Amino acid sequence: MTSIDIIRQEIMADPMNAEFTQMGWEPIFQIPPEARILVASQAPGIRAQEANQSFKDSSGDLLRIWMGVDEETFYESGLIAILPMDYYFPGKAKSGDKPPRKEVAPKWNQRILDTMPNLELTLLIGAYAQQFYLGKQRERNLTETVRNYSAYLPNYFPLVHPSPLNIGWRKKNPWFEQEVVPHLQNLVENILVE
Repeated sequence: MTSIDIIRQEIMADPMNAEFTQMGWEPIFQIPPEARILVASQAPGIRAQEANQSFKDSSGDLLRIWMGVDEETFYESGLIAILPMDYYFPGKAKSGDKPPRKEVAPKWNQRILDTMPNLELTLLIGAYAQQFYLGKQRERNLTETVRNYSAYLPNYFPLVHPSPLNIGWRKKNPWFEQEVVPHLQNLVENILVE
């Protein structure tokens, strides 16, 4: 049994996850030991939870376009890891999904990250991941943090969440797909072909 298998079992046995374990849900993350790129996101959606696979939805389709990778590379290359701020679908809110539970990432993420010594770049998908990983280094809001992405390189690359709910943000900020996405694609390509 690998260290990530042991951690997964501990997460499932944790009392804070009892309701999910009783429903037959498993924690959703993708942690290959040789990963070079980490996708740090918020929490799986219901489709991802039901498929038992992160980003198995329209958000994932757009994220893969932004990264310039196909589904096979994303899931099967062993070079891309996915670690959300919460490992279970948190439920529906009035608009979109509920936020990730605040206690999950501080309790588990570092132990999981320690199993992947070859990480070169972490994509920070959305405000929750940016707050956790960047802390006070963030700009005053998500838009400014994403606009100032180069300040966080080479370790971190902040992005807006690729959710269909953020289409308005993308229309209002055309610089993102014109300037930021090509830089992301170039970085990802360079890391994956090393």
